[in-house]
Amino acid sequence: MSNLAESKVTGIIQSLNGLEDNLDSLNSKVGDMKKQLNVKALNEIDKLLEKTREMATKEAELIINASKSKATTESTKITKEGQQKVSEIQSNIDAHFDEAVKHVVSTVLKA
Repeated sequence: MSNLAESKVTGIIQSLNGLEDNLDSLNSKVGDMKKQLNVKALNEIDKLLEKTREMATKEAELIINASKSKATTESTKITKEGQQKVSEIQSNIDAHFDEAVKHVVSTVLKA
């Protein structure tokens, strides 16, 4: 009976050793999976960061182009208004040139 009990105890110890080995193996696999998951997460973060940068760059380009277009339109408008003012001033000068010359001559002759 003692042999039978020893045999059973030995079997139980071997089973426990096998379970312990399996547990160690599982712990090792879980550690590897954690590392792989971490690497994948970091890769996804990098990809999302790059996509976010691309989206921000495109949005900034759209804003810049819209601002540039608006500035060009305003610049054209201001240039046209300036040319109109110059034309008006030139017309006034031309219209009153003779009168101004007469006034200057009259003033010089009186002096």
